[in-house]
Amino acid sequence: MQKQTLGWINGFIGMLIFSGSLPATKIAITSFSPEFLTCIRAVIATFAGIICLCIFRQFNLRNIHSHQIKSLLIVGLGVVIGFPLFTAMALEHIDSSRAIVFVGLLPLATAIFGVLRASERPRLTFWIFAILGAGCVITFMLSNASSQKIGIGDFYMLLSILLCGLGYAEGGLLSKTLGGWQVICWALIFSCPLMLFLMFYYLPSHFQPISIQAILGLLYVSLFSMLIGFFFWYKGLALGGVAQVGQIQLIQPFFGLLLSAFILGEHISLAMIFTAIAVVLCVLLAKKYA
Repeated sequence: MQKQTLGWINGFIGMLIFSGSLPATKIAITSFSPEFLTCIRAVIATFAGIICLCIFRQFNLRNIHSHQIKSLLIVGLGVVIGFPLFTAMALEHIDSSRAIVFVGLLPLATAIFGVLRASERPRLTFWIFAILGAGCVITFMLSNASSQKIGIGDFYMLLSILLCGLGYAEGGLLSKTLGGWQVICWALIFSCPLMLFLMFYYLPSHFQPISIQAILGLLYVSLFSMLIGFFFWYKGLALGGVAQVGQIQLIQPFFGLLLSAFILGEHISLAMIFTAIAVVLCVLLAKKYA
């Protein structure tokens, strides 16, 4: 199997796992504050990551070179702190279905940071289809904005997308030398002291009754969104290219919307279906001309 094809397969699996992140976060914040949720999910994922490193005998700081620490901190800023925190804050103000549509902008952000950080140079035709795909998502968002005016929740989502794109690009670059799953494990470890401190800082003085659904949402975002999904995602970016494989996430909003409809009972419109078809075509053409 070709290296790039294997990269797209791994990227697709990672994208499917990430599709459940925002619905699970929406459920989790019914019992946890965004700040506490961001910290505790990172701490849980860190301990799971340490177990993985120990099982495969990779838990050795000598495996990390000094020049890689900066990259790991950037990854941590983007995907351990930035994206989880600002999406959780956004979901206090907007519906999960609206937040999910913003994820369609993530491939373009990832591609831009891939050029800046990983020195990738996709063809002009790739950029055309990448922008078209993002344009489809933006059009869909604006056409459904009548019920919800643009506000602070949308700002939080845009900020989360920028930070996540940076974390994806940096992690994809680092995966080429450190290994895909090792990147997220070590990024979590280097972020853990801060997250552990903040977890106790934001620890509620008393907990309200916590639902089973909220606990399941917490476990999902901790183990799947924060750890397992990155095993496949970073491997895909390393094998197939940050900008190219990142285009797969143009499809993620629609898997996420299906999950939101199934789990949260949110409405799926006919416009979403047509937009999904257009976005899939943009992804396939971006892959062809990458």
